[in-house]
Amino acid sequence: MPALTTAGPDRVAVRALATLTLFTVLAGQFWRNLLGWWGFGAVVVLVAVLVAVALVRLRPNPMWQSFPKSLFAFMALSVLSIAWSFYPLATVAGVVVQWVTAVGGVFLALCLSWEEVLGALGAALRWVLGLSLLFELIVGAIVRHPVLPFWVHYDLEKIPQAFYWSRALLLRGGPIEGIVASRNLLGFFALLAVIVFAVQLVARTVGRGWGTAWLVLAAVMLVLTRSATVTVAALAVAVAFLFAVWARKRGQASRRPIYVAAAASVVVVVGGVLLAAPWLLSLFGKSEDLTGRFDIWGSVVGLASQRPVFGWGWVSYWAPWVEPFNGLAVRKGVEYLQAHNAWLDVWLQLGVVGVIVFAALALSTLWRAWFLAVDRPVALVALDTAPGLRGTSSYRYLPYPASSILPLLLMVALLAQSLAESRLLIEYGWLLLVLLAVATKRQPRTMATLP
Repeated sequence: MPALTTAGPDRVAVRALATLTLFTVLAGQFWRNLLGWWGFGAVVVLVAVLVAVALVRLRPNPMWQSFPKSLFAFMALSVLSIAWSFYPLATVAGVVVQWVTAVGGVFLALCLSWEEVLGALGAALRWVLGLSLLFELIVGAIVRHPVLPFWVHYDLEKIPQAFYWSRALLLRGGPIEGIVASRNLLGFFALLAVIVFAVQLVARTVGRGWGTAWLVLAAVMLVLTRSATVTVAALAVAVAFLFAVWARKRGQASRRPIYVAAAASVVVVVGGVLLAAPWLLSLFGKSEDLTGRFDIWGSVVGLASQRPVFGWGWVSYWAPWVEPFNGLAVRKGVEYLQAHNAWLDVWLQLGVVGVIVFAALALSTLWRAWFLAVDRPVALVALDTAPGLRGTSSYRYLPYPASSILPLLLMVALLAQSLAESRLLIEYGWLLLVLLAVATKRQPRTMATLP
């Protein structure tokens, strides 16, 4: 990212707005459970207006030529899908939500330095984890029974577990759902927090004691959620981190063994997971059909096969009031509004063409994040003082910024989660993907000229 002035009251306001934006997309379910859909909509509108005002006032240099073409292509395809959509009004609504969320990601990428983004993301995650722990303590120690969302009445003899905001299991060792009402979501946020808090400690942007305490809390909450999908994502992040460290030590000229080892590791890990799947699922209390995911995937594949090339039309989060989503994925009385796989969801909504464009967006962002993490930054050094070299220049390698590995680890976590959840297409997943796509594209390979 280009250098930005980070001092002054205006920057404090920008960082506060960035934290609010990130908290809103991370804790969307918290707002919905607390205020209902209308209250959540009011919060989203407020944040969107503030972000728009900030963009107008700050007037960042957009550098459109350096924006990822794949990002433009995917968003343009979603807009064009209105023309062939089976549910055009729902597609219009989905496109509006997609673009509003994307603007939030662009705001973070253009108006904040990467260090400010790191700070805002850390602050938002602390709010999510801190409020989740407080919430679970109140429910477990004072209320002492499961709690349903506010403003909702279920006329059912037996309420499905998935409908509860919290099941009051903290004092029994979990699993806990936190303010986001899902152990998978809370576990994933705890994983993101482990990554962000560790980077902040290394970068020394937080006090050692304070930062360590939050890192330990994030790790404990990660364990308390007991989420199998998040455990797999955490392993993927750990492997990516080890390969990045290895690549840094090998240098740019001798990394072929790393890529060979990485490819072999993928084969071994996938094979191992498939062989050990029954044991792993029983360990985390999951059924052999991955808590109904096989049935959902089968329904999605069958529906997507009817319109395989361009799909049924973009909608992002499924609209249950329109066909064919009405009753598409129902399990134990719960109607799910996603394919539980981002890639299948893209195929369903935008067809094979959409999968190709989305893959270009995700993999190109991962590619740039990888080299940002493993290649040392360089500075252009003027050699005006050397006789006979006046007007010439050279390059000098600089130390790795502590935060340079963060985009890679975040992308690996998001992509790992995308195999079992469709969150990469909505709310925090889509905003972070846009942020990382734009930020890694704009990140200069060569720093400012040094004298």
